[in-house]
Amino acid sequence: MTRHRFPAFAATAAMLAALAAPVLAAPCGNDASGFAAWKQAFAAEAAAEGVGAPGLAALAQTRYATRTINADRNQRSFRLSYEAFCQKRGCDVIVAQGRQRKAQYADFYAALERAYGVPAGVLIAIHGMETGFGRFMGDSNVLSAVATLAYDCRRPEFFRPHLIAALVLVDRGALSPGSIGAMHGELGHTQFLPANVLAYGQDANGDGRIDLTNLTDAMASTANYLRQKGWRPGQGYQPGEPNFAVIEEWNAAIVYQQAIARMAAQIDR
Repeated sequence: MTRHRFPAFAATAAMLAALAAPVLAAPCGNDASGFAAWKQAFAAEAAAEGVGAPGLAALAQTRYATRTINADRNQRSFRLSYEAFCQKRGCDVIVAQGRQRKAQYADFYAALERAYGVPAGVLIAIHGMETGFGRFMGDSNVLSAVATLAYDCRRPEFFRPHLIAALVLVDRGALSPGSIGAMHGELGHTQFLPANVLAYGQDANGDGRIDLTNLTDAMASTANYLRQKGWRPGQGYQPGEPNFAVIEEWNAAIVYQQAIARMAAQIDR
């Protein structure tokens, strides 16, 4: 890793506040029938918020993502017991491979901990849980997935800022209309949603761009996210300890939070 860079948080916070501020005008829907009309209405809102021609053209190309909606309606694994969840998600394998990765890339993770205060085990556990250490980062069109979820009536207020952010990333050349990610539009090794790329992304390898399919950028961005969410260097991260609240910020599912904390502790031994 060549360098770490914290973003200009005042400017970023102002941008994200602006993204979330307007009242939803484009009507939501529960199937594909209204998606085309919704895109036209949303394009006007996006343009009013500063999205440029590249972003608007990319929005026009999006398609209703039926697979994303099906996945969003059937998130059953987070309802499992801890034991069943870990069996399904391969927690023991993540720990075993995570220990190997920590030993193999010891200097890399030590540099991250010096820069951000987050220990290797936490970053490695998240990496393993999210994408199997980068082996599968998704097979869905990012813009179509996020646009579909911003249109869908289930939780448009959550995904609307992520769609605006994705269009801003297109304007900046950091995302293309064909970019591939996870089913809900998450990107890279640790599955950042677009607004989180804007807020917490790090150009850690110094090549002038934030690329979360690059391991160096992705791990630094993950560490930066946790640090900016309140991670206290040197403090514990098990339930009841100060940093467990930060793990809760990463994912809302209790069973997921428990898995990350336990796996990280085993990796860090």
